[in-house]
Amino acid sequence: MDPLRDEARSRPTMREVAALADVSLKTVSRVVNDEPGVSDGLVERVRRAARTLDYQPNLTASSLRRNDGKSKTIGLLLENVANPFSGALHRAVEDVARARGVLVFAGSLDEDHVRERELATAFVSHRVDGLIVVPAGHDQSYLAMERKAGTPMVFVDRPPTLLDADAVLTANEDGARRAVSHLVDHGHRRIAYLGDFATISTAVERYAGYAAALDRAGITVDPAIVRHDLHTSEAARLALVEVLDVDDPPTAVFASQNLITIGAIRALRDRDLHGVVGLVGFDDILLADLLEPGLTLVVQDVAAMGVLAAELLFRRLDGDTALSVRHILETRLVTRGSGEIPGPYA
Repeated sequence: MDPLRDEARSRPTMREVAALADVSLKTVSRVVNDEPGVSDGLVERVRRAARTLDYQPNLTASSLRRNDGKSKTIGLLLENVANPFSGALHRAVEDVARARGVLVFAGSLDEDHVRERELATAFVSHRVDGLIVVPAGHDQSYLAMERKAGTPMVFVDRPPTLLDADAVLTANEDGARRAVSHLVDHGHRRIAYLGDFATISTAVERYAGYAAALDRAGITVDPAIVRHDLHTSEAARLALVEVLDVDDPPTAVFASQNLITIGAIRALRDRDLHGVVGLVGFDDILLADLLEPGLTLVVQDVAAMGVLAAELLFRRLDGDTALSVRHILETRLVTRGSGEIPGPYA
């Protein structure tokens, strides 16, 4: 018995929707394709049945599909295609897919769980062969039916919740711990934290690493120099300006995301403190080595994450039915100058 074939049969069909709604197959087809001539009552019955079965219409024309049932497409759900992290991830996935003659459909979630579900549903409706997802929400169980039907999916950067699926992640807590310990080793005890949305798992892990490094050094976290929920460079800039004005200002900063790091740089330069206040950021930034001082960063291998996620997805498509796996990639601390600015206790 072929388990994948049996799983594929579990995807609800138009015929099942028709039976549940007690209408003809043609009526279901007309409702699905938004054709006129169907009464409001029948439309509601069909849609209610479709929701009950979690039915997704197949929008890929059969004439465009291959004999093996594959569409030669995959869906890639990113945080924001304009963000360098998302762009690097997209390119890595695309390179692997292109070598196999597979097209990548990509879209931005903007940290919106509703958008995540809408976009995933749209890709599934077009019968992509698999999904690679940087999740925005905290519940991916809406994909359980599709997962059971045999559609492979890999989650990147953040693990899935309420869904058993493959994931490729970064050692966020360890990377943040090393970044803050590096600042402590260079004589800093007042180290500010600038973080992304506190609801994001990576932000939670990086803050945990920050707090753990301070605790190891015998330093108490001071809420006066901690800021969460900063998702843009401008929000980070304004937050650091505010932090620099507290009675006992920080002598160093840990910025936990690339856009946040850019905002921190601007704030320090506005105050002419870029050569005085230490700074370590998380995520690589283009031209970081050309700043003065050069920018010390905790660097993720985003390309490796994308390649690994894509290769894992294609292994599943090729028939690998092993248990779900979770890969965690290590980070590197790249020292360039800003993290080595000496603090008062150097």
